[in-house]
Amino acid sequence: MLNWKGILLAGVILTGQVFAGDSMIVRFDLTDSMKKYLKVNDFDVTGVNYQTMEIEAHLTSSELDQIISQNTTIKFSFPESLVAGPDIEYKNPDEIESFLNEVHSRYPLITEIKSIGRTLEGRNILAMKISDNVREDEVEPALLVNAMHHAREVMTPEITTDMIEYLTSHYGKNSEVTNWVNGTEIWVIPMFNLDGNNKMWTEDSMWRKNTRNGHGVDLNRNYPSGWNTCNGSSSETYSQSYRGEAPASEPETQAMMRLVAAIKPVFNISYHSYSEIVIYPFGCRPLKTPTEEAVESIGAELAKKIDYKPGTAWELLYNADGGDIDWMYTEHQVIPYVIEVNSTFQGFHPSFKKWRDKTVLRNRPGWMHLLNKLQGPSLQGRVDKNEFSQIKIFKAGNSSVTQTYKINPDGSYYIILKPGNYDVIFEGIRTKVFSNISVNSIKTFNF
Repeated sequence: MLNWKGILLAGVILTGQVFAGDSMIVRFDLTDSMKKYLKVNDFDVTGVNYQTMEIEAHLTSSELDQIISQNTTIKFSFPESLVAGPDIEYKNPDEIESFLNEVHSRYPLITEIKSIGRTLEGRNILAMKISDNVREDEVEPALLVNAMHHAREVMTPEITTDMIEYLTSHYGKNSEVTNWVNGTEIWVIPMFNLDGNNKMWTEDSMWRKNTRNGHGVDLNRNYPSGWNTCNGSSSETYSQSYRGEAPASEPETQAMMRLVAAIKPVFNISYHSYSEIVIYPFGCRPLKTPTEEAVESIGAELAKKIDYKPGTAWELLYNADGGDIDWMYTEHQVIPYVIEVNSTFQGFHPSFKKWRDKTVLRNRPGWMHLLNKLQGPSLQGRVDKNEFSQIKIFKAGNSSVTQTYKINPDGSYYIILKPGNYDVIFEGIRTKVFSNISVNSIKTFNF
């Protein structure tokens, strides 16, 4: 192992440790030009830190040589914890399945385990539904939470399993939890990329993708909306952001798409690591959601709850196309977020003993905030789908549309709003108009 401290080499400042292996984590000053340089060259950008204004990448020695050859003064370091393998206390696919079975055995009346599909290697992708009448399809708003699109992000299932444990163990004992479970359908996919995680444990601790043909596909560049539209993914199989041969080519992606289409969640959280940021649609510069008042406003609230920085992927990181939250928002009107947990000081594989509990406790207020938002203000209910197809929302007395909502196939709708007065138009074969409606809690229209 070689140690470099404050050495200037070819115009590059080195700090920390250089490892003898062929790959390392490298830390740079966070600038727009550096973000662009790393992305254009398809380097594996692992995270950003807006406290220290640094960006990190996982580089081979030849890639590092390429950067050094640019003769640009750049500060970087090589934290050993970021390239070491994860603690064995983190969960593998078998342990996730055992955990779900054990929780269900303790709380069979409010939990149900469902296989939403199979991976390339035949593993069941498991989701747990938590609700009071768990085997019924009630007319209730749904929250979907998932973790580990990327195999090396081992902290993320700790947050989803903590969520499951907290909700089930506090049901009937804590009034807030009881209200959430009774009034909401909560779906949790504790580990999504099962094959990739298995490979991370058995072959390569920095493995990110699934295991397609040995090279893998980045599942979070494989969704149809925006697929291959803004240089936010790669066509090269070796790349960490390889998008696959076609949109939704991967069985894992297809499984997520089927579930979202079936349950129509109001909110989604996709947990990733690392950077301590909250990301909302869209991934491609300069796109923003037309419902900024809901999507961005709630994203900012969520970020404040956990002291993370909010923004789009292109604002905070780089262009990213084919991501799950863009597809969920575009195709199913979900209000979706990516939460990147842990900082550059913890990396992908932080000490379990030191950081696991701190991380899950810090992130609890985030998913709790979305469950509270489902309590209103909102418009919700069910109408005749044969007569009504969409809803237009206006601020009272204003001619500009605040939101257009496509009514769900079963006639249900759940529209999250800020407190205030609105004009509401139900459109289709028939039209119904409601003027100057006060929405300060849950407002229901059924007809």
